[in-house]
Amino acid sequence: MNLDRFETMRLFVRIVERRSFTQAASDLGLPRSTATQAIKRLEARLGVRLLQRTTRQVSPTLDGEAYHRRCVAILAEVEDAEGAFTDARPSGLLRVDMQGTLARTFVLPGLPDFLALYPDLRVHIGEGDRWVDLVREGVDCVLRVGELSDSTMVGRRIAMLDEVTCASPAYVARHGMPVSPDDLDGHIAIGFLSSATGATIPLEFMEGDEVRYVTLPSTVTVTGAETNTDLALLGLGIVQVPLYHVAKYIEEGRLVRLLPGYPPTPSPVSLLYPHSRQLSPRVRVFIDWLSTVFATRDALGVRAS
Repeated sequence: MNLDRFETMRLFVRIVERRSFTQAASDLGLPRSTATQAIKRLEARLGVRLLQRTTRQVSPTLDGEAYHRRCVAILAEVEDAEGAFTDARPSGLLRVDMQGTLARTFVLPGLPDFLALYPDLRVHIGEGDRWVDLVREGVDCVLRVGELSDSTMVGRRIAMLDEVTCASPAYVARHGMPVSPDDLDGHIAIGFLSSATGATIPLEFMEGDEVRYVTLPSTVTVTGAETNTDLALLGLGIVQVPLYHVAKYIEEGRLVRLLPGYPPTPSPVSLLYPHSRQLSPRVRVFIDWLSTVFATRDALGVRAS
């Protein structure tokens, strides 16, 4: 099986991104032997060594880095040119990563409709709160809540989520019901650690047009959104979470909303993809569909971006 020049370029770019012949070949649906032979022929044709192979990973040589940059630019131009003249249906594997509760609340219920619209697509959903290295891990895009800080990513804002401050009735019975942020002395929070810095994220309270930050002591700290809510249900402290995450618990009386007159600032929901990649048809239709999905869920504190 011989690959043409553009297919070989796509393979080479994927190998550099994944640092692996095996993973790149799997992503593109090729036998590993085909990938190996294609790169050997490419290096022979160019007369340079493009990849440095070790027992642990594959990395580009200096010539390989230069060729990679040219390939990314050329492939982006080709995709852009073809996209302007064709109405091809998106196809292939779309790899996305998102936080579990976000996926189960907004994305998964409508996924059958999305796949019915685009029957040539396959979707792999990775689940987690951590920041993903999209290029190295072969992920097309990630759906995240919060302000964006990674300059290597392009962010497309999908929606804004209302946040609430809450605690269990048992916690309120022990510590009292605060009327204003000034009443939080003696209270404790479940500390939510930033995945970017590892520091505890302070609580936020809007007072008019100003944001007031309050850091309460914590007996338990977490890095997962679901664990954060579970511990609040157990009465271990105050949390600030998106409304959709706890709406049913507030309605059931298992959590109590605190300081409604001093709400936290809303959190953006964004889809991120790498600067180095052209926005593929797969990601483009996924963004458009997600925007529609979030626009219909205003009852859960979702606003247009």
